[in-house]
Amino acid sequence: MAQPIAVNRPVARPAGMEEGLSEVSTEEMIREILSRLGENPSRQGLLATPARVEKSLTHLTKGYNEDPTMILRGALFDEDYDEMVIVKDIEMFSLCEHHMLPFFGKVHVAYIPKGKVIGLSKIPRLVEVFARRLQVQERLTRQIADAIQHAIQPQGVGVVIEARHLCMMMRGIEKQHSSTVTSAMVGCFRQKETRLEFLSLVRQSVAEG
Repeated sequence: MAQPIAVNRPVARPAGMEEGLSEVSTEEMIREILSRLGENPSRQGLLATPARVEKSLTHLTKGYNEDPTMILRGALFDEDYDEMVIVKDIEMFSLCEHHMLPFFGKVHVAYIPKGKVIGLSKIPRLVEVFARRLQVQERLTRQIADAIQHAIQPQGVGVVIEARHLCMMMRGIEKQHSSTVTSAMVGCFRQKETRLEFLSLVRQSVAEG
């Protein structure tokens, strides 16, 4: 059985980190980074950059302050329906936790209800909650599936993510056309017939796109 999905909490500062660092504002830290990169944070074009970066990072990681379980519980409905429900082509943008560079793509989510269904708009909302954290694609895929499984205990859940990673495109091997596909199959989606039905519908979506 899937475990409850907890909201991420701030962790303890690593041993040895300067105690006074907590006194330094995020904007001051960003100004220091700019200086260490060889830039002049006092020049006109960079004067407002620290504030903008702080605001941007706050938005891109706002998922840490949101509870996916509560979001789903706000839109659960009793329904006698036991066929596959699919929400395809959900746009996803996240930051990889290794380089803090973006990865982006599409998420396809399916489940087969067992007495309860989720309001359709809440599935993209769930994707957004987990994507707006520092992530790896594999964990993101599993978190979405586990959250749905925990919320409504359906017959099964399937999640597929297709994404491109700027840490591969802009740095490192610099391969511009590579993409990464991950999947998480829970319950009846582990059965060959159900899994193939879901994957065929996802491939059809990709071909039509």
